[in-house]
Amino acid sequence: MSYKDNRKRLRDSRNTGIPENQKKFFSGVKRVIGGYYDTLSGGLTDFDQKGKGGLNLFNPISGGKDKRWGPENNFVEEQKEKAVKKNKEKSSTALPTERLKRTYRDRGGVLRYPFEALTERTDYLQIDIAQYESVRSRTERNTIVGRTNRVSPLRGRNPFGLTTKSLVNKGTILLQIPSQIEDGNAVNYGGSSLNSIAGAAISGGVGLMEGAGQALSGDFGEGTAKAEESLKSALKAADIDVDTGISLLTNQLAVSAVNVFGGNVSINQVLARQEGQVFNPNMELLFNGPTLRNFRFAFKMTPRSPEEAEQCKLIIRTFKMNMAPKITSGRSGSSLFLNTPNVFELRYKSGVANHPFLHRFKQCFLTDMSVNYTGEGVYATYEGREPVSMIMNLTFKELEPIYDQDYFDAVGLDADDTVGF
Repeated sequence: MSYKDNRKRLRDSRNTGIPENQKKFFSGVKRVIGGYYDTLSGGLTDFDQKGKGGLNLFNPISGGKDKRWGPENNFVEEQKEKAVKKNKEKSSTALPTERLKRTYRDRGGVLRYPFEALTERTDYLQIDIAQYESVRSRTERNTIVGRTNRVSPLRGRNPFGLTTKSLVNKGTILLQIPSQIEDGNAVNYGGSSLNSIAGAAISGGVGLMEGAGQALSGDFGEGTAKAEESLKSALKAADIDVDTGISLLTNQLAVSAVNVFGGNVSINQVLARQEGQVFNPNMELLFNGPTLRNFRFAFKMTPRSPEEAEQCKLIIRTFKMNMAPKITSGRSGSSLFLNTPNVFELRYKSGVANHPFLHRFKQCFLTDMSVNYTGEGVYATYEGREPVSMIMNLTFKELEPIYDQDYFDAVGLDADDTVGF
């Protein structure tokens, strides 16, 4: 007997086993016996692996697909959960969405420029492509608001497998670090003014409105007295004399009456003309909110071989494809919705590890891209009509602002040893 015949005999012997129906029968008998033991134990055991409690009566040949009963009526509970879930889906206020009809397949791999200069000791920029996840799918409570924690993971992909096709929905692009790299963090602040009269009005506004509501409801005397008392208390708290407050109120009413007829007069102008004074604005700089960061890169690509020129072309095509919106209807018919383009995860690398000094990124959209195919100011190509020099400009924008918690890990220690975000 040859080695080939012996391998065939062993393979046939392994494939010759118990028929499927017999397997289901023995499995079912085992689970029925286990169900009896579970019943005798009062539901404290789970020999039949169907949950604690009750006798499991079913047809062994069918694989045991029916309901159970006992101390814990699991079937009824499951039906209740399904009904609740169905009602939630019916009462949901979410807009209907179109399912994305794909007319192409995902393609991964690695594209790189320079083709040979990047080694295990080289510093470079790694850009990973990922599909966008909505806010609702990333929040813990399944809501459309909340922090989505789009920090790029510290451990990125270990790229391998150079490809000769453009990347679709996944993959990695390796580029040399451009000549000018910088980061900028900004927070939005704005000046705010609030004079003492306005502050007093805000302080006594609640009592004033309660008194006005009481007067409108019929108790005019008590409502008016309450409103007057609230206003006097607010003026006193702001260290404003009542007579002064009444005088200012009279001037404000006069100014409002004049402006009705087309005048352009303010209370400060009246006070300046009468007394040579204006309101103290109590100006202060107040926090308005965070901002989103932009990153602009300019990559000059000068291919030195046909292989490197092909990589440059695929890199440009990959960025263009993955920043484009996705039509949900495929190639036929009109599309009511558009799906969000892919996101990019950027990180500076030093060999296979993250760069120990340079800043980090959050997930970004590629918001703008331009390519100058005459990088030297004159049109020149190789034999295959590849441009001799190109300049690719990319503008990325982060999906969410930078928060204080982004600099720390789950236990409150520094998340990394770099300069941060």
